Amino acid sequence: MSVKQSLQAAALRESLRYVRRNPEQNFARLIALIRPFARLPWHREIIQQAGEMWADPQNNWRRFTERALQQLAPNVAEKIVMNFFLNACLSGVATARTVEKEHDCNVPWAILMDPTSSCNLHCEGCWAGEYARGEHLSLEELDGIIEQGKELGVFFYLYSGGEPLLRAADILKLAEKHSDAVFCAFTNATLVTPELAAQLSEVGNVALAISVEGFDKVNDFRRGEGTYARVVRAMDLLREVGAPFGFSTCYHAQNTEQVASEEFVDAMVEKGCLFGWYFTYMPIGQHARPELLVTPEQRQLMYERVHEFRATKPIFLLDFWNDGEYCNGCIAGGRHYLHINAHGDVEPCAFIHYASTNIREATLLEALKSPLFMQYRQHQPFNKNPLRPCPLLDNPDALVEMVTQAGAYSTQRRDSEPVEVVAGKCREAAAKWAPVADAIWQERTAKQVKQAI
Repeated sequence: MSVKQSLQAAALRESLRYVRRNPEQNFARLIALIRPFARLPWHREIIQQAGEMWADPQNNWRRFTERALQQLAPNVAEKIVMNFFLNACLSGVATARTVEKEHDCNVPWAILMDPTSSCNLHCEGCWAGEYARGEHLSLEELDGIIEQGKELGVFFYLYSGGEPLLRAADILKLAEKHSDAVFCAFTNATLVTPELAAQLSEVGNVALAISVEGFDKVNDFRRGEGTYARVVRAMDLLREVGAPFGFSTCYHAQNTEQVASEEFVDAMVEKGCLFGWYFTYMPIGQHARPELLVTPEQRQLMYERVHEFRATKPIFLLDFWNDGEYCNGCIAGGRHYLHINAHGDVEPCAFIHYASTNIREATLLEALKSPLFMQYRQHQPFNKNPLRPCPLLDNPDALVEMVTQAGAYSTQRRDSEPVEVVAGKCREAAAKWAPVADAIWQERTAKQVKQAI
């Protein structure tokens, strides 16, 4: 960051205090201070849209912003603006695009890492359940990945597992050291205590994405009896101290209607969730249950509801598969994100358990140039319809081809599933979803053309 930008950042940080005191009068000033950091054309467009959003008191994004400013502790709000929007979304992305051009490889916006493969729960059908238990990335290894990532322009780091809060002390240490980055941990939240909640509020740059799959009976079906009660207790603890958190939901054949309901989303908003991240069930591992894959009707329902709620509820909702239209398909393979498991294998996606290299044997940049990642770069997008983005769930032949061409190995050391077997579990679902997704996309694009005219 240049001297000029450092001064601008200091002014931005100071203005945040005024925004919290009186958002009505001072939000426009905040937008004006952010504008100089926009180095890419689409960044300037987004900032312009943010200003227009705030000018409309009835705009749902304005309602969400006001809610977040009221709920979050002052230092947390500051870290989110400075680290997430300024460093990760603006400055970092511009740096990453420069590195991409220089090295002819993908550079991600976010890196997902597993501090440990161990977990205190045994959720049925867990996508990470086929990794060998007891594996860990050391504090030094996690720190090294972050150091390398920031050099490439990556300032957003996510943790999964296993249960990442088994390593809460190390997560807090890394957040304190890398105070210019933002972190998010996908967690079952059963290890959240009043003390940990206070520490998360104090450090300010670690959010929790709390796993919840519906209300008590539906949630506890896969996650264990009593888990829902512990989850909502954790949300209460975090909300009380102004720590950032949201929900993470796996929707499957037996819970989609509930987690897609207004009642469920309203309950999450009431509990203090600022975001919600939906993932569909994936049949990974020898103990997977393909019957839990959603029907085309359920996936369409989720698509429609997420769009509806984004326009009406004061919460930021994402759907990992159904939001492909906003990023031109699949985001994996380093295009926008990648996954490093607890054994160090650098995977294109948390749901794609194949790799060409290990972070203990290569640098992060070398991993991005590895055969499997280059296959992703050459083949993306995998479908002209962005509602069919995934090379496994929606285009299983694409994954078979890439893994074969790259000579990639299975990272599931407990069963080492051949890629043809994994793809075979998704072929029927892909075939059934294709005509539904194509109809939805044709209708959506027709509306967009009509509105443009």
